[in-house]
Amino acid sequence: MTDRTILLVEDNPDDIKLTRLAFRQASLANEMKVVCDGAEALDYLFATGEYAGRDTSDLPAVILLDLKLPKVGGLEVLQRIRADKRTKLLPVIILTSSKEERDLISSYEFGANSYVRKPVQFHEFANAVRQLGLYWLLLNELPPSGR
Repeated sequence: MTDRTILLVEDNPDDIKLTRLAFRQASLANEMKVVCDGAEALDYLFATGEYAGRDTSDLPAVILLDLKLPKVGGLEVLQRIRADKRTKLLPVIILTSSKEERDLISSYEFGANSYVRKPVQFHEFANAVRQLGLYWLLLNELPPSGR
């Protein structure tokens, strides 16, 4: 199923490359939209700023969200996603290197669907991304549009 877009919110160019490579190795050909900070993620989702005029009914199937982002942090992005009726049901996966317990707890309190720590080794990272993709893009059922 390649018509379901992934929104990757990540500021580290190396992690972006690794994520793209891991999805290719897992034969997940979904379009991946990459934004590099929290403000751009919100602009993309809510069609503001440089994304003004974008069709807001065309939402990603899943959001892979880093926590430590410039401009607007990942937890604030998550809160804004959950606070808006258009995006509150979108699957949001926290994909972070943070090992801080408060980040884990806050992520779930603010409505994350999953919290995944980025493995350091590429083969572990690729396996984690493959499993995320298989579940969230192929198995998970999304709520009907407009809910």
